[in-house]
Amino acid sequence: MSTADRGDIGAPADTRAKRQRAAPIEHDSTVANDTRATTLPNGVRRVEDIAPSTFPGCTLFVHYNGPTDQLSAVSMGMVVLDPGAAPHEPHRHPEEEFMLVASGTGEIVCDGKTTQAGPGSVMYCAGDVLHGIVNTGAVPLTFYWSKWMAKGNQPR
Repeated sequence: MSTADRGDIGAPADTRAKRQRAAPIEHDSTVANDTRATTLPNGVRRVEDIAPSTFPGCTLFVHYNGPTDQLSAVSMGMVVLDPGAAPHEPHRHPEEEFMLVASGTGEIVCDGKTTQAGPGSVMYCAGDVLHGIVNTGAVPLTFYWSKWMAKGNQPR
């Protein structure tokens, strides 16, 4: 791994993030789970069949969003971040969430801890836990996310 791909690993996390992403994020690409949608269909959604949402430095693909037989809502998708970009500021929401880094390198903050992340890194966070991701590498970072709310639970 090159120094550029690792970001500034020796520097404190907040310094690295500021160097990589100097401007504040002026958009929010957070996807809200849709509890009112129709039940998700069985099948496969190919990324080339999904119209992406684009934000500065961030391309978002929502593969699924709606209720299932066992969940009041679940959403799943893919995000591609340009170097230095983040999909939004660290945030919290009532759903539990997984993020899986497919390519590129970055930092994931989860419950107050910042971790260097690369291909194969997976984050889990419980509902209402502060979390976020930023691309600290020199190439695009692609990650997949999924968040869900069990039946009987509703966003607060």
